[in-house]
Amino acid sequence: MTVTYTARVANAKFCGFSKLLLAWKGSIYKVLYKEFLAFFAMYTATSVTYRFFLDDDQKRYFEKLAIYCNHYASLIPMSFVLGFYVTLVVNRWWNQYTSIPLPDRLMCVLSGGLQGNDERGRLLRRTMMRYASLSALLILRSVSTAVFKRFPTMDHVVEAGFMTREERKKFEGLHSPYNKYWIPCVWFTNLAAVARCEGRIKDDHTLKLLLQELNGFRGKCSMLFHYDMISVPLVYTQVVTLAVYSFFLVCLIGRQFLDPGQGYPDHDLDLYVPIFTLLQFFFYAGWLKVAEQLINPFGEDDDDFETNWLIDRNFQVSMMAVDEMYGDLPMMERDRYWNDSNPRPPYTAATLFVLRKPSFQGSTFDMAIPKEEMHFQPLEDIAENLEESGTRHPNMALFNRLLHATPSPTGFMGGALRRTSAQLQRLYHSPSNDGCTSDDGCTSDDDDEEDEEEKSCKIGKGGSLPSGLGQDIQSTVCSFREDKSPRTPLADVQFGEELGRRGGNFSAGESRDVKRVGGVQRDEDGFEAESEETSIAPVSLLPPPPPPPPSSRETSTRPASATPITSRHRSAFLFPPTSQSSLEHCSSQPVISHPRAMPPIPKPPSAGNKMSLLTVPSSIEPQRFRSVSMGSEFTGS
Repeated sequence: MTVTYTARVANAKFCGFSKLLLAWKGSIYKVLYKEFLAFFAMYTATSVTYRFFLDDDQKRYFEKLAIYCNHYASLIPMSFVLGFYVTLVVNRWWNQYTSIPLPDRLMCVLSGGLQGNDERGRLLRRTMMRYASLSALLILRSVSTAVFKRFPTMDHVVEAGFMTREERKKFEGLHSPYNKYWIPCVWFTNLAAVARCEGRIKDDHTLKLLLQELNGFRGKCSMLFHYDMISVPLVYTQVVTLAVYSFFLVCLIGRQFLDPGQGYPDHDLDLYVPIFTLLQFFFYAGWLKVAEQLINPFGEDDDDFETNWLIDRNFQVSMMAVDEMYGDLPMMERDRYWNDSNPRPPYTAATLFVLRKPSFQGSTFDMAIPKEEMHFQPLEDIAENLEESGTRHPNMALFNRLLHATPSPTGFMGGALRRTSAQLQRLYHSPSNDGCTSDDGCTSDDDDEEDEEEKSCKIGKGGSLPSGLGQDIQSTVCSFREDKSPRTPLADVQFGEELGRRGGNFSAGESRDVKRVGGVQRDEDGFEAESEETSIAPVSLLPPPPPPPPSSRETSTRPASATPITSRHRSAFLFPPTSQSSLEHCSSQPVISHPRAMPPIPKPPSAGNKMSLLTVPSSIEPQRFRSVSMGSEFTGS
């Protein structure tokens, strides 16, 4: 019988497990005492031989051998090997117990699914349940030594009432070299089909449910058979056993107490009984004995499964469920809480403390929140913040961050790039039907024009300005169409200082207001120019004469960074046809003096679609005035 001590440790108390140390049945003392006495006897014999039967030379040699064995015994990984092995065996032990077939679910389905109070219905239910019990008996007889000793032959099975003589003849007439525990399950299914044909099983769903429960029962029988056939690998068991036994064989010599007069390290005491070595043997060898006892729980050890008790219980309970309890129902009546909406079963005096405990509502019911944090906040502010964050273009923010983080090739390059970025932002937010984005290109509101060509506003090489940094020439290229617009051309805008020098005023055709904001002059469309407060020389706003059309050779030798990109998309800059011939380039160059000669800048063709280039200066260009106004070329005076 399995040793059960659950009730003795139901409540944790002081030295609760200490009461279990005195138990003998199923204890470690009963399992290990023979090996323990054998080890202690061998240790004592070795110690007596060393002390009384060896001469001085032999003692010196034995002492060196003992020190050597004690030093290298620690190299055997005892805890590692034993720990994994015992864990594997314990998991396997519990899985085998859960694989024992139990008829409880099957008998409930059979009692409720197979109808009939007559002799035929009772015979069908009892026979089918007996077949299931017979299948479990046959598999337990194959794996358990205790069951096999109880039913050594098939005659004992017939005599015990699990099988009739006709069934035994049928069973032995089916020749198969394999275990035939599954044959009663097949008989069960055949009887279920007969009951369905007779109408005792009302529908196919009930038949399906009955067969599913039978398959689960048969699957557990099969799992027990496979657990018996497939053991823990033999090499693993051998390694663990050799590790434990070899370790303590070495300890028989290495743990001997040597002569203190020789001055060996850690041998200052001369004790006769190795207390800690015996404890180590008790723990490690006991650990191995645990695995040895649990590796096959279908034996006859104190902690092995009570298979014979399980056979008796399952057979008696299953027969009662399908026969005596079929249709036997107690009379229904109102319970004592029939009119009570909150029934409370009574408590005894020993359990009154349960009523003093409040009912558990949840782990967050005890949380305390300050009153100022418990008020709902209006959602209008949150919606406004979301709208403001959505109006800002995420690619423009990334573009600005890249411009500020990228090092410029010259000392004054950063200012030009930052002002170019600011100009592109104003172009993006300008109230116009045309749009120009700094990352994807110039887009139009017309869906048909968007599908005709690729995006036409590219910055630098490869469509991004930071990728062109470090080159000799960087350019911002925007293409323009020959569309008329009511806007005043940029060449016609007169700044305050230039008009004052000429003595003129703003005309009716030049009615754009020029505003000064923080030292920068700005018109109402957002175009800006540096004021006279800076140290840069005055600028002539007269457009230069149109350049001659370049030859095919000049066009072919033009650098890739200065090649214009044309498109049919409209731009935010719209110029009359009369002024587009002179608005070919928009340069942004500082006032510098350099001794080197400046190579001529190639001009784009004036015919066809007009365009404007914003050229970023290199270190060898001559002095020029720096501007961010696009659409005209400003040359230093």
